[in-house]
Formats: sequence, structure tokens, C-alpha cells
Amino acid sequence: MAVKVLIPTPLQKITGGKDMVEAEPGKIIDIINSLDKTYPGLAERLCQDGKIRRFINIFVNEEDIRFLQGEETIVKDGDEVSIVPAIAGGCF
Repeated sequence: MAVKVLIPTPLQKITGGKDMVEAEPGKIIDIINSLDKTYPGLAERLCQDGKIRRFINIFVNEEDIRFLQGEETIVKDGDEVSIVPAIAGGCF
């Protein structure tokens, strides 16, 4: 079994239009680096200096990794990882 990684629309150009990819279980940072080998450019959009960029939200089974162990959060077989870029702007 693998980990499902849900890819947001802005990053789907990197994954060849895929909205979901699979990865081996492990730490979030290791999963991102592993996916970057298959989908070059993904890690640089999500990370900086080995840390998740502050405007990128990552959830494991709907739990924000900021309230878990951050980049070191362990993801197991069958878990679902959601990558959600923060959205700002607009006017009232």
C-alpha cells in the first residue's frame, strides 16, 4: 500500500496534470524529496532550506502538520497527504 498525495491545481503542471500521486511512507520532508525525483521542481515550490514554506499548508489525514511534527511528521501506508497553498488577496 502507498501514501496518497493530493496535488493542488497550481502544481498539477509539474505532475503532468495528475491531481493525485502515490509515494512511499515516511517523513513528510522525505516524501516531498522523493516525489521531486519523479516530478522535478515540486520540492522547490513547497520547501525552502529543508522546511515547508510558510504559505504551504500540508495535512495528513486532515490534520495540519504544524500541530503534529511539522516536516518530520511520519506518514504511514494508507494515509492521505493534502497539499494546500495559502490563498490571499481579493477585496471587499
